[in-house]
Amino acid sequence: MNTTRSRRSTWRGVALAVLLTTGALTAATPDTQADTRNGSPADAQTDTRAASARTETPVASTSPVTGVTETLVRMRSPLPASFGARPAACDWLSYLRYRSSAGPAASADADRILVAQPGILEGAGAFDSVARNTVARAAAQGGHIEFWALDRRSNCLEDRTGIASGDQHTAVDYYYRGRPVEGRAFAGFVGNERLGWMARLGVEQTVRDQYDLLTAELPQQSVRKSKVLCGGHSLGGVVTGYFAVADFDGDRTTTADAGYNQCAGYFALDTTVSTSLADLSGSIPDDTNLPDIGLGHGVVQAGLDSGLLSRSLSAPVLLNPETMTLLAIAGLGAVQDPDGEADLPSYLPRTTNIEATNRFLFSKDAAAFVTGSPAVRDFRLTNEAVLGALMDDHSVPLAFLQSSVGFFDGGPIADKSFPVANGSGQLPALFGSEYKAIPDRPHGPLYTWRNYDRVGDPDDPGHRSADGTPFTGAGKEVTDIQELARSLAEQPLDFTEQYFPTKLVTDLQLADSPQVKRLLAHPVGLTANPTLTVLAGDGLLAGRIPPDLHPVVADGYQHLDVLTAAPAQNDGRPEPVSAALTEFARTPK
Repeated sequence: MNTTRSRRSTWRGVALAVLLTTGALTAATPDTQADTRNGSPADAQTDTRAASARTETPVASTSPVTGVTETLVRMRSPLPASFGARPAACDWLSYLRYRSSAGPAASADADRILVAQPGILEGAGAFDSVARNTVARAAAQGGHIEFWALDRRSNCLEDRTGIASGDQHTAVDYYYRGRPVEGRAFAGFVGNERLGWMARLGVEQTVRDQYDLLTAELPQQSVRKSKVLCGGHSLGGVVTGYFAVADFDGDRTTTADAGYNQCAGYFALDTTVSTSLADLSGSIPDDTNLPDIGLGHGVVQAGLDSGLLSRSLSAPVLLNPETMTLLAIAGLGAVQDPDGEADLPSYLPRTTNIEATNRFLFSKDAAAFVTGSPAVRDFRLTNEAVLGALMDDHSVPLAFLQSSVGFFDGGPIADKSFPVANGSGQLPALFGSEYKAIPDRPHGPLYTWRNYDRVGDPDDPGHRSADGTPFTGAGKEVTDIQELARSLAEQPLDFTEQYFPTKLVTDLQLADSPQVKRLLAHPVGLTANPTLTVLAGDGLLAGRIPPDLHPVVADGYQHLDVLTAAPAQNDGRPEPVSAALTEFARTPK
């Protein structure tokens, strides 16, 4: 046996168990329980849609990328009765539709349609920048393509009312202090006991939702086969793989309904189009070390059905609805008043989840984490600096959240050695490989944020680690922090995902079980169409890129940067992800 792989698999199994069991426990605490089945904002919205099976609503945007029309599309698609009681809003599917303002109004008349599955803990709003960049680039070349950013069904549970208010304090008061917005009160974060219907929301229903949406929006199979490019980011690449091999009419001898015959090609953004989590290992557990005879799958399913296991991925630090909401709130402050001194760290309530999250993300070393001193509220930070601290690859110690948006400015900087020391190389797929930094003067100067396109300017102090290593350089910064803030705060569908279905990832982890293997109806589907693979140079596959993929590699990009990168890059070249997608979409049918 490979000892290294054995240790890694054991760690993954432990990590999964912690996520599932702590999620089930923390979801039931008093400050996170809520019944959203009656009187929730989601249900109220559904009532206004009941007369129509489809709605399409314009989305206003302050994006500097012009010539792109965005709409929010919702389509009624009830779950089978076997899923049990659920909010009415969860019988709808949603996606963000981006198209050229000068192009055709009907999707079927577009040259191509890119349909994107989100990654783990990710919503449709995360695709905003790459969608706009791609549509605009194609239009500049005379083409008219559409980009559909899919939202997982479980995001029906999210309530954007506080964020949509446009005011950071109002949002905090709405979500954490019970203060209504325009007469509407927040129903609370949904506890595990209210998520019974999500116990069976796995890969089979996820790909079925995509098929039902595609066939409803583009009824002619010949149009889908000639114009639709299916793909995704991170875990979305694996979901795309399952879509490609799926059979949707129950008859494997017919293939017009097969997943691969709904797509003209595939695209993978810092992932691969496959039916294995192996390429994403380290950031997502890829097995649970249970026997591959159906027992593992059955045990996990029983745990989800009973509620012993959390039906949504959850953990006390950051990975729970209470704290995931903070990212959008931080984005709202950065949009409102980017250079103003932030009071968000002090204005937030000091709940257990929020305090633990702040300590984990903003502790210089283990001593600061244990004692809570100095705390993030002891530093003077601008609103942009708060967002940078939460999501920049030189600050946040979680690889799946990292983007390259610039660096701290305005005061002395120190090495951040928690949870791992700089240069240690420990678990890079989990914590990232970049050196981490943190402001070094509590109660001192006002720390500002140097945006990605100002790194390396003559006035850049060029901060270095204690070992002399530069923390960053112009070639490592690719995302505009204002565009990231706008995607977090202004989209009608969330950037992050508060209620990620546990069954989706456990299905993929237990891919060798008979219950999941039966979904691989048409294995030829994985290679039936051309595939574009675009990888982040410093992302999840950094240093271990499969040579047979012939990928486009975006140098200096982190995992999220393939979605959030600015159209104008520091090296003067075209933004590589949208350029590659545009070229792929232009390939003759």
